[in-house]
Amino acid sequence: MAVRCTTRRTSDAFQLATSILYQNAVQNFALSPTNLTDAPAEAIEFMKAVPTTWDETLYIDGYPGRYVVLARRHGDKWYIGAMNGTDAPVDLNLDLSFIGPEYKNITYHADGPNSDIQAKDAVVRNVKFDSRKLPVKMVRNGGYAAIITK
Repeated sequence: MAVRCTTRRTSDAFQLATSILYQNAVQNFALSPTNLTDAPAEAIEFMKAVPTTWDETLYIDGYPGRYVVLARRHGDKWYIGAMNGTDAPVDLNLDLSFIGPEYKNITYHADGPNSDIQAKDAVVRNVKFDSRKLPVKMVRNGGYAAIITK
């Protein structure tokens, strides 16, 4: 007997991070079959902005089977993707010193305070990026996805 799952177990930020972490010519945003019309507008805009090919890929942090953080560059934009594959929150302070000081803007999608309960509880911000340290907090099965520009 097949079990049908209509509840997504990962956060919106996790799903957006897949577009950066996994190289794929076809990007998608996973939703449950019952809410295909509920994709947040910010998520759709993010998916439109993420390229399908990369000029550079850097491993930032991670542990096999637990979490991963990659930075990818396409042209003059950097993309940061992070996933937490555990049942516990992960708090990181990423060293992005490899990104030059001319990069001053970051648009990110992060887990909201209730993302581990309701996958759609996301934080979307467009802020000035004046530090080379980036705090990233992920809930269980959560994620983080960002675009950094000049």
